[in-house]
Amino acid sequence: MRVVIDPGHGGSDPGAVYKQYREKDFNLKVSLLVRDYLLESYDVDIMMTRTTDKTMSLKERTDFANARNADFFCSIHHNAAGGRGFESYIYNGTVPESTKQIQNVVHKEYMFTASKYGVIDRGQKRANFYVLRNTRMNALLLEVLFVDNEQDLKLILNEQFVRDVSKAIATGIAKALSLKAKPTPEPVTLYKVIAGSFKEEENARERVRFLEQNKIDSFIYPITIDGTKYYRVQAGAFSEKENADARVTALKRIGIADAFIVTEGTSAPEPPPQPEPVEGFTILGSSVVAAGNLETFVKRVNPNAPSLVSLYIEIGKKYGIRGDTAYAQAVHETNYFRYTGVVKPEQNNYAGIGATGPNEPGASFDTPRDGVTAHIQHLYAYASKAGLPEGEKLVDPRFNLVTRGSAPTWVALNGKWAVPGTNYGQLILNIYERMIDLEMELINQQLDRLEKTKQQLD
Repeated sequence: MRVVIDPGHGGSDPGAVYKQYREKDFNLKVSLLVRDYLLESYDVDIMMTRTTDKTMSLKERTDFANARNADFFCSIHHNAAGGRGFESYIYNGTVPESTKQIQNVVHKEYMFTASKYGVIDRGQKRANFYVLRNTRMNALLLEVLFVDNEQDLKLILNEQFVRDVSKAIATGIAKALSLKAKPTPEPVTLYKVIAGSFKEEENARERVRFLEQNKIDSFIYPITIDGTKYYRVQAGAFSEKENADARVTALKRIGIADAFIVTEGTSAPEPPPQPEPVEGFTILGSSVVAAGNLETFVKRVNPNAPSLVSLYIEIGKKYGIRGDTAYAQAVHETNYFRYTGVVKPEQNNYAGIGATGPNEPGASFDTPRDGVTAHIQHLYAYASKAGLPEGEKLVDPRFNLVTRGSAPTWVALNGKWAVPGTNYGQLILNIYERMIDLEMELINQQLDRLEKTKQQLD
């Protein structure tokens, strides 16, 4: 069975836009989750019209599905222009009875889950949409919710809701197409060798790299115990305990003292995870460079630079983010607020949030305060897994697209904030170090003046 999942819009076509939110981002997120749920549980061939923020015409989408002789095409969208709730569409021309049955099953499965969140059912509808008219297989288009309805938007930004309805869509597709569930494997007693258990995924990845250097294959799998999520690094699974013991001994020889064995299917308590060292200069922390000196640094290059330092210090402190270093990042992103890239001054987008190229200048914010808040919130998403500080409203449009806590240090932003960005964090820290150098220079000058004044008084 071949299924094509089509995340609507993308690239230069944002779809519906409301405030700083873009439909194309929501479409892709749901579509990827639907794909993952189907692949995990069913024997099915899934093809995606796009898996990134890519521009695709409607013809390219239908040609993609037709050329691959797909059995089913599902286009996933979010609605706008007044209204609230979920609706599904099939072509309003002649369609086989199977198309109607698929719509009915998927629609009902979605609403069974979504109704628990208070989602309104707008009904099963028919329309002359291009992707429904020009696909040569059963085709369905879903409008998940309305991005410009505040009640719907709150749900769209709710991670649990998105996971639940994405799974419901996948389950509906599986039922409608009578997909064969993957067989449950026969129970086998395995002794798994765990070469470390971490709360931070990046530390688990570092352990995998270390094992690879020592010619030991391993992989990461997440597990939640007593409400805490761990990332285990598995370095072998054996049917004989003696072999597992030998692997643990080998791991300890190369310095991994926290290796242990778990038996598949048991509920043995999780050994305490090793400390989570955060190497490098952290994003979370306090500002140390005086606001006036930060501004002096920038205005030596651009005398017309806006006065944003106090906002960075104030908002950074509220989120526990180093506001002075975030300001250095803004200096890097805007080229000393001279805006020589695709982002323009009137966007108040000091961090290049959402800017991907000439045709996509990124997000815009109503005020400088909103722009700085969005920047700090985006850093907060990378550096922390905690919720927003009490009383704070989400301004960053891409906050929920970040893997929370995946970059605790500035260097860890490499390849995440900017792509490929192999030295992105280092460039920011280089600017920050020069800010510190200037502050020391100014302090020394002040000390010299005080010394001269003292000598005159003597």
